[in-house]
This record gives sequence, structure tokens and C-alpha cells, in this order.
Amino acid sequence: MKNEILGIHHITAIASDAKKNYNFYTGILGLRLIKKTVNFDDPHTYHFYYGDEKGSPGSILTFFPWEGIQAGRRGTKQVTEIGYSVPAGSLEFWQERFDQHNIIYNKPSVKFGERYLTFLDPDGLKFEMTEAKKTDTRPQWQTSEVDKLNAVHGFHHITITTNKMEDTAAVLTQIFGFKMTESEVNRFRFVTDAVEYAAIVDLVEAPGEAIGHVAGGSVHHVAFRVEDEESLMYFREKIVDFGLNITEKIDRNYFYSLYFREPGGVLFELATDNPGFTVDETLEELGTNLKLPVQYESIREEIEGILPNLN
Repeated sequence: MKNEILGIHHITAIASDAKKNYNFYTGILGLRLIKKTVNFDDPHTYHFYYGDEKGSPGSILTFFPWEGIQAGRRGTKQVTEIGYSVPAGSLEFWQERFDQHNIIYNKPSVKFGERYLTFLDPDGLKFEMTEAKKTDTRPQWQTSEVDKLNAVHGFHHITITTNKMEDTAAVLTQIFGFKMTESEVNRFRFVTDAVEYAAIVDLVEAPGEAIGHVAGGSVHHVAFRVEDEESLMYFREKIVDFGLNITEKIDRNYFYSLYFREPGGVLFELATDNPGFTVDETLEELGTNLKLPVQYESIREEIEGILPNLN
């Protein structure tokens, strides 16, 4: 697997209320909170990581819940949809559940031969639950209300909306090794065969659409997966040779990262599999403790006094 982009690693978005965010993703969607930490650049703000039992790459959705932040606006130069993979026949369960909890959603439709259900989180972040053509065998995190017949497996795809897709497509194909496999109207599907799941990026080309505004209910960035630091630096060199600016390697405690903005305007990250989320908590403990980067341990009491109470 060396020197391959292994699909989507994680997606990071912005929320306006930490408690509402936590209740929605763990309670209604039934995801596991796998890490409760703080924003490295703003330690008085949580950074939540949700996913499957282990926080496997391809299942990890993270949030910066900046209390009271203004609402964003979907448009071009953005990741505009997050696609989850769910079991065949589960969309009716999710419709009933969304009705019970007053969640905004659209009735199921079909795209690329797959049934999907669109819904919005409390901040208006747009999701699609997709019943994939190929059975998804990834283990699911189950709760008392969301069982194996209906629980989320992990990511199915992301959608990027762009005024002109040519340059973004070039990054996907020439650097990341994706291939365009099919299209419907102005939606173009790019897939990597390096992994089975979390392997799809859809580009929607909308020449006349306004540029979006990234704030509450918006995706901040999408991270693509690499195996280790050696592979990370291999792709750094490729991206520099492609003529794009990219950061130095950054230690995020649970993975190592590089960041760059692709030509269409979306912030991309590359993130490693190592060291993973059990580096500072056991598998059983994941998400139960407030974990701080070492540079903020000296002000733990101050941070704990400012962060919203989730209970």
C-alpha cells in the first residue's frame, strides 16, 4: 500500500453548539465519540472526533464547535455534501427516525444506480445516506436505538461543488490516482481502486453558482489517507512539483498531516494511519476523557472551566 492515496481519512466541519452537536451525532446518528480534545490553534474550543469503534480511517467525522458562529452558505469552492454508507433497506428506518426527531430530510432518490437519502444536521450541514451497490462489510458502531441493520458503516463519498472542475480533477487524477468512472448531468464521479470504501469523490460543476461561505454548518477541510509518514512526504514532493503550496509536516497527536488548498479552492489535508486514537486512551476508554495536546496541559483547569458541559 506504500505511496497510494487510500481514499478519505476524515472530514472536518464547523458547528455552532457543542452540546447539540454531541447529542445529534452520538444520539440520533448513533456514532461513537472516539476523541474529545481541543482545537490545536484555539484550545478554548472543543475538537470532537466521531466514527466507528476504533476511529478507523474512512469513518472519522470531526467538528470544531465554535459557540454561536454565524451560519455558512453552501456554494462553489466547497465540500457541499458528505455521503455515508448504510445497509440496504435502512433508508426507511432513517426516515422514521428523522421524523421522530424533527430532522430535515428529503425522500429517497437514486443516483448512479444507488438509493440515497439527503438530510441536514442542526447547523444545516448536508449529508447523504447511500445504500451502496456493493455490500459494505465494515464493522458498525451500534447503540440501543441504532442496530446493525441500520447503522452507518463509514463514508461513501464526498461532493465538491466547483465553478470549473478541470483543475480539481487534475489533482484527483494526476496526484491522487483517482479515475473518473461515470457522470450524470453535471456530476462527475472519481474513484480510487486503492481501497474498497471511502473511495469516491464527486465533482459537481456549476459555472454560474456563487462561491460558498465556510462557517457554521460547513465543511472546513477533507483529509485524504496515506499509510505512514514516508508516504506522506512522498506526496508532499508530488504536490510541490505540481506547483501548489503545502505546509510542512504537522503532528496532530493521532496522525501526521500536510495541508494544501487545491486549485478549486477546497482545503485538502493528507493524514497518516499512524499512530491512531488509542495512543492516549484504551479502545474501551475512547472519547470518555478530555485529552489535551501536551502544550496545553499546564492550563487544563482554565480550559475545563471554559468548555461547555456536554452532560
